[in-house]
Amino acid sequence: MNSGTVQYSGVKCRDDIPSVITDDGYYSKKKRYVRKDGSCNMVMHHVPEEWLLWVTDIFTTLVEIRWRVMLLTFALSYIISWLFFGILFWIIALIHGDMKDPNNEPCVYEVRSFTAAFLFSLETQTTIGYGFRGMSENCMIAIIVVTIQDVISVFIDTFVIGIAVAKMASARKRAQTVGFSNCAVINLRDGHLCLSWRVGDFRRNHMVEGTAHAQLVQHLAHSTGKVDVTYKDLNIEENNIILATPTTIVHKISPGSPLYKVSLQDLRKECFELVVSFTYTDDCTGILHQTRTSYTPSEILWGQHFQEMIRVTRKNYRVDYALFNHTVKVLVPELSAEEYDLKKYSQQPKHKPLHTSSPTAAVELVNGNSLEAEKASTSSAVQEHEL
Repeated sequence: MNSGTVQYSGVKCRDDIPSVITDDGYYSKKKRYVRKDGSCNMVMHHVPEEWLLWVTDIFTTLVEIRWRVMLLTFALSYIISWLFFGILFWIIALIHGDMKDPNNEPCVYEVRSFTAAFLFSLETQTTIGYGFRGMSENCMIAIIVVTIQDVISVFIDTFVIGIAVAKMASARKRAQTVGFSNCAVINLRDGHLCLSWRVGDFRRNHMVEGTAHAQLVQHLAHSTGKVDVTYKDLNIEENNIILATPTTIVHKISPGSPLYKVSLQDLRKECFELVVSFTYTDDCTGILHQTRTSYTPSEILWGQHFQEMIRVTRKNYRVDYALFNHTVKVLVPELSAEEYDLKKYSQQPKHKPLHTSSPTAAVELVNGNSLEAEKASTSSAVQEHEL
């Protein structure tokens, strides 16, 4: 995703965060830490022995590069190998005298020029076998070169097929079929302020099991140019999910939450990034995948909840993905969770009614109170009689 504004179904998202807080109160615009497509907005410089690391782990390097670069690399590997062995066959024919004396018993039949040597190398490695050019048993060095070329050809073919299959089965492609809602919402659930967002699987074959995770990332820039990045985990209720239908992931804003003291007005001024991820195992391939995205304060909607998108029919459940990003406005106080809890508890009656754990206990409690009252009345009657 390139920098700039991207339109998502009525929710406007940007690749930059409005501002970052500095230690002297200065606000400056910063880019996202994690883009909306899940990629990290990071460029690494001066990595020690960077080229050596790429070459050492060449398989992972080729899997991660773009398709056009990979196809160009494989095409060059074939062409270079054909040219290399073609030059060897041409040198062998030149030393053996096949170029000068047509009557000489050649090492390779009908190889009397560089073009013929290149074609023989191509036909040998690709096993075309036109039958026009071939080996003779008079030149052992040519036989050894052909054997080496055949072995190298098998290695190249195996490497190309393995890289292509691994790239097509890449976890990143599967991760693109699992998506998050364009925005997160804050609303009331069971009398508590909660932050929630949606995740859904757009394919028919679903994952085995998934785990949701969320972190609040905040950047603190110093006047010296140093930037501190803080990470705060958000507790998620029921983070183990079987994603058969779109699911709403909920974070209860309770004491200990980084958002516990954030009100609506504070949210508009805050500078942080909510990075959410969903890690799961695909049921077809058994490969572990992870889908990520991020939400800025402008993408967290206060007083909204996601519209229902599941409808029950006589035969099945119908999911309308057109409503995946739709929200409905609800009444939510503009207070922080801390202020809301204090106000809620202050309005509760101080003398709470007596609760019992079971009907039997309630009966025993009533009987006990009756006996105590009876004893008290008897005691007072005895005192009056003595007087």
